[in-house]
Amino acid sequence: MLTLASPSQVPDQTGRTIVITGSTSGIGRAAATALAAKGARVVLAVRDVQKGRATAEAIGGAVEVRELDLASLASIQAFAAGLGGEVDVLVNNAGTMADSLQHTTDGFELQLGVNHLGHFALTNLLLDRITGRVVTVSSTAHRSAHIDFEDLQWARRVYKPFGAYGQSKLANLLFTAELQRRLVGVGSPVVATAAHPGWASTGFRITSGHKILDALAAMGTPLLAHGPDGGSLPTLLAAVGDVPGGSFVGPSRLGGVRGPAAVTKASVGAQDLDTAGQLWTVSENLTGTLFPLTVRSAADQVNDGSEV
Repeated sequence: MLTLASPSQVPDQTGRTIVITGSTSGIGRAAATALAAKGARVVLAVRDVQKGRATAEAIGGAVEVRELDLASLASIQAFAAGLGGEVDVLVNNAGTMADSLQHTTDGFELQLGVNHLGHFALTNLLLDRITGRVVTVSSTAHRSAHIDFEDLQWARRVYKPFGAYGQSKLANLLFTAELQRRLVGVGSPVVATAAHPGWASTGFRITSGHKILDALAAMGTPLLAHGPDGGSLPTLLAAVGDVPGGSFVGPSRLGGVRGPAAVTKASVGAQDLDTAGQLWTVSENLTGTLFPLTVRSAADQVNDGSEV
């Protein structure tokens, strides 16, 4: 499956466990619905448990709810400690956008903290139990962004909401690139992929910090955007499709705005392995979490069918 035009094309997922963050609305909920319909055990990792339970009831099937606040390292650690068994796919879907400088419980700039650092910590804490894939949802906003290692948390710069959002989305892709490099390096069969939903009408409010741009985006959404089902196609393809590790999946029409999901290209900056490695080290220091896997023996790789 190299492209995906409908959630109905998702293959049977019976017996698989898939964790999706931020899955009570939007593309996260749409992806959870599609995967549960195909027989997966879906874990909704959500901040609002009551809303999560209502979502699980509406979806039906083998769906369970667990509390996760990506703005709190303590919550992330508790979630990882309480989740038993293996995980076939982790979908780092949750995201936030802020129109002013805000901070997580641990003092991180909110957008970087939730969109990147929270998922970075969660992935490292679960990685020794993940057997198939790590999918991280990014955005085309990464294309105009850069990582400012001198002021990662916007402590000295004038805060630019969309600039901070773009930095967090670029961080998602650099994380995916470095994670894939590390997985290959230790001989792990797990692969890391990334996706972007295109222009999706999901209730996620764009706050660029410019009233005119925000108003234009609001007016254009009904005309150009696809709904949550369409926006979830790249996530679904990245999670269960025949796509290579390190790939970036998005809509294939109108310049990546909408349409069937297919492998696309990230910006050159998102593929810079030196920057990816530097960001990984910084993220380890900030979150206190480390890549948990070690080099696997040739015998182990033969036993599980991996290439030696």
